[in-house]
Amino acid sequence: MIYLRLFLEFAKVGLFAVGGGLATIPFLQNMGARTGWFTDVDLTTMIAVSESTPGPMGVNMATYVGYETAGLPGAVLATLGLIAPSIAIIMVIAGFLQKFRQSKTVDAVFNGLRPASTALIAAAGLSVALSVFAAVGGTAEQTVALRWPSIALAAAVFLCMQHKTLKKLHPVTFIALAAVAGAVFQF
Repeated sequence: MIYLRLFLEFAKVGLFAVGGGLATIPFLQNMGARTGWFTDVDLTTMIAVSESTPGPMGVNMATYVGYETAGLPGAVLATLGLIAPSIAIIMVIAGFLQKFRQSKTVDAVFNGLRPASTALIAAAGLSVALSVFAAVGGTAEQTVALRWPSIALAAAVFLCMQHKTLKKLHPVTFIALAAVAGAVFQF
């Protein structure tokens, strides 16, 4: 039963998360809250690892959640669930592409999808920023504490990216330096 649920949960994400990996984050937050497979902190970690490893972020995250939930079969089924809707839709669209290529309706649909994708990505970015830069307390008062070391690291990276010589460095350099800083300072 867990295998079918993994496939179906990730198929829903793959079907509705138009706009790529970052657009999957709100869907994954909802999935984590509903299923208990991962927490928001786990999701933040998955995002960092998925962005740092080769491959599409959504696929990396589906594979990780599937593996942690149900081992290797779970990883395979979650990944297949995520990509199956895209494959099916692309095959259907490819078959009708010539017929609808100049369609005003198709243009209107894509014009509507662009802002929706942008909003999903912006919401995901704000959610990730909140979880990285602030800690929300579990009390009835819901206290918020800023994570100053994380804010300082983000500001340092931002300032470094303003210098032409540092802009030429490969992004992996910044990822490695941030990993070292996180290990040393325990962010």
